[in-house]
Amino acid sequence: MKIPFVTFKPLEKELNTELRDAFERVYHRSWYIEGEEDKTFEKAFSQYCDSKYCVGVGNGLDALFLSLKALGIKEGDEVIVPSNTYIATALAVSYVGAKPVFVEPDIRTFNIDPTKIENAITDKTKAIMPVHLYGQACDMDPIMKIARKYNLFVVEDCAQAHGATYKGKVIGSFGDAAGFSFYPGKNLGALGDAGAVVTNNEELVKKVRALGNYGSDYKYHHIMQGNNSRLDELQAAFLGAKLPYLDKVNIERRRIAEKYITGINNSKIILPYVPEYTVPVWHIFGIRCEKREELEKFLNDAGISTNKHYPIPMHLQECYKDLGFKEGDFPIAEEISKTELSIPMYYGMTDEEVNYVIDKLNAFK
Repeated sequence: MKIPFVTFKPLEKELNTELRDAFERVYHRSWYIEGEEDKTFEKAFSQYCDSKYCVGVGNGLDALFLSLKALGIKEGDEVIVPSNTYIATALAVSYVGAKPVFVEPDIRTFNIDPTKIENAITDKTKAIMPVHLYGQACDMDPIMKIARKYNLFVVEDCAQAHGATYKGKVIGSFGDAAGFSFYPGKNLGALGDAGAVVTNNEELVKKVRALGNYGSDYKYHHIMQGNNSRLDELQAAFLGAKLPYLDKVNIERRRIAEKYITGINNSKIILPYVPEYTVPVWHIFGIRCEKREELEKFLNDAGISTNKHYPIPMHLQECYKDLGFKEGDFPIAEEISKTELSIPMYYGMTDEEVNYVIDKLNAFK
């Protein structure tokens, strides 16, 4: 049996009519930037995120970068980010001229450990960027308490967690702003690159919208030195067609995850830990194994595709060598990088496929 790590085909087949209709609407309207599809999707997604405002942007990195820029974070400032995440989180900080300050995760959840944040705060710290990694919410209460204590902004990185909740409240609705990615592989994915910023701050949303449109508040009038990062009408239309099905997609992912959690019974494999405060959406189902490379080969030889999230931690990436870190400086992030293996998880995965993955994992010695 051949099982891909991810495939979009089952959902695309199910939504074939809706997606084609979305294309036809945009094509026949012949309006491709900042039109009705943008407005409609932004309104729907802000409501989904229990937030007042949403601005569509070009991608998830831009969503984070523009949020930081709109908050006034600049050169000389510091922003706390988890040491274990995709590099876009740190790049957003670097792009505004600030310094990313890495804080170790809780090895059980892979998310930033709130108990380690205060030790990283200096007089230059301006914000905390919690990342709801793999689709599981960070422990937001202590993070928000620390932010209030030190008067820090909070920008949530929700790129992998559309629809996840923390104590019954949807993620993206806690901080000053939240950045979402709609990269095709996300639980809510476009048919290309796309992203969004959500917030309850009217002034902030105006700044983000202007910054993403060359710093313009109206045509040919530029109040800031901005960027070009806008959600195009086609992607907005596709996202609008898929958004009503997001909860269904997330429910199915949770069903698959539950089968994995109850079915995988191998002492060599560490399963994900889910705290009581979160209902995850399982963008990624990441296991850990000391013999990760052997396990990966074993599964690949059996026709099961896998991935690693992420094989090189950020502090050891060449692009951040100027920060002066060495191996051993962030041992928990390094341990995750050496042992984490992501197994197939996607909408439309059959019980036969799920059981095959479980059987192979249990057979690994």
